[in-house]
Amino acid sequence: MTAPGSSTATPTWIQEYDVIVAGSGAGGVCGAYTAAREGLSVLMVEASDKYGGTTSYSGGGGVWFPCNPVLQREGVEDSLDDALTYYHSVVGDRTPMELQETYVRGGTDLIEYLEKDDKLKFAAMPWPDYFGKAPKAKTDGMRHIAPRPLGVAKAPAYKDLVRGPLDVERHGSETPDNYYIGGRALIARFLNAIDDYPNATKMLNTPLVDLVVEDGVVTGAIVEIDGKREAIRARCGVVLAAGGFEANDELRATYGVPGTARDTMGPNTNQGLSHLAGIAAGADTDLMEQAWWSPGLTHPDGRSAFALWFTGGIFVNQDGERFVNESAPYDRLGREVLRQMDAGTASLPFWMIYDDTEGEQPPVKAANFEFYPTQDYRDKGLWHTADTLEELATKIGVPAEALTATVARFNEHVEAGVDPDFGRGDEAYDRAFSGGKPPLAAIKTGPFHAAAFGLSDLGTKGGLKTGVAGNVLRADGSTIDGLYAAGNTMAAPSGYAYPGGGNPIGTSMLFSHLAVRDIVARGK
Repeated sequence: MTAPGSSTATPTWIQEYDVIVAGSGAGGVCGAYTAAREGLSVLMVEASDKYGGTTSYSGGGGVWFPCNPVLQREGVEDSLDDALTYYHSVVGDRTPMELQETYVRGGTDLIEYLEKDDKLKFAAMPWPDYFGKAPKAKTDGMRHIAPRPLGVAKAPAYKDLVRGPLDVERHGSETPDNYYIGGRALIARFLNAIDDYPNATKMLNTPLVDLVVEDGVVTGAIVEIDGKREAIRARCGVVLAAGGFEANDELRATYGVPGTARDTMGPNTNQGLSHLAGIAAGADTDLMEQAWWSPGLTHPDGRSAFALWFTGGIFVNQDGERFVNESAPYDRLGREVLRQMDAGTASLPFWMIYDDTEGEQPPVKAANFEFYPTQDYRDKGLWHTADTLEELATKIGVPAEALTATVARFNEHVEAGVDPDFGRGDEAYDRAFSGGKPPLAAIKTGPFHAAAFGLSDLGTKGGLKTGVAGNVLRADGSTIDGLYAAGNTMAAPSGYAYPGGGNPIGTSMLFSHLAVRDIVARGK
């Protein structure tokens, strides 16, 4: 069998297709759909026993595509030039400008293409840009759209085959039998649409583990079927859209990604196999130490999970002091935690301090799955309650005098309606969950509570370097013919930044779509 990167004899192919797509998240299904619709025979392989990847865990399933037809119908005043000004102002020169421009401008045409299929429907979902003070930021949130919910009755075959929701996986809850929503709706809609094309084949439990390279051209893939490695030919190209490597602690350590696989929101099959296959085929990489970060509420199973929409509370470090804007966009907040951990001014866990206004449960309205029983958090030392702040400080191991002074100072800011220390409420995103008002709630009503937080991520964002068509590049800038990458398998166009909600899913969809369109344009 041909080893990746070599030029030896052709292996024995068990099947042949025009295109092989690895992964079934947003990028995988969009790439497979595009290939099928354009008349190519396509095989989509998924490593796990369910479709959807990390996308299916997304509560909204949205994409950041400025000025797309959905938003145009809403009468949104915006321009692609303004959107690009904003995007570049927060990403900077960390990634190629042509890649940034391709992403910002490409979503409009993609949504127009997809909406020609009645099975693919979207709606505006306002979600403010994550750098509200940057030039041309859209603070009304109207650069973001999401898939419309889909009745399970419209795609019943996928009820138990689309990954998520998280309650199903973490609590054993029943899979919803009424609607697919959020990321699950996006995946189900694409799967339902793909089924209209007899030239499309889908395979679960089939990880792509290697690539076949002949004379510098990727001609196929090695996949595992029932534990056996088999070669499948790709006459036109292979699109790697298999997510990141966030669930692989060994690769995280190799590339210096902070945190652990335990705390990622990605599925445990996101092991980086497509990354390794691409690297073996000669691909260059970038941003391999990076991830999409978030604060993580720590649960009794030991995992810290992505959480947002805090209606109260403050975060304090090991010194009992505030150290961050608690209402900042999650990636910015996570990066600030990492920065201060490096500086020694923060450590894990850090603590959310809140009063009894909403009871003992932390004022977290989007924990992404149901809370465990309160006693479980107490038993694990994750939640603490005390009649006074001094007693609470003792329980969580921070200086009592500092904690009481921190809360007193914060309460003064609440009274004044402004946070001069960390700017909580200064930007539109901060106020998105508080009716447009500053998200400042006093900590006065005892008993007082503390909840442990750690660091979570939505997946790694480093990967194979690509050109504007998702074509994978070598270190010398040349293209590896026949190989493409999208989503978290490619090096993110956004670099160190997370410009707005829907960037990861949008990047996945767009570059897998562009990859297939490039294959078509080349007449393969």
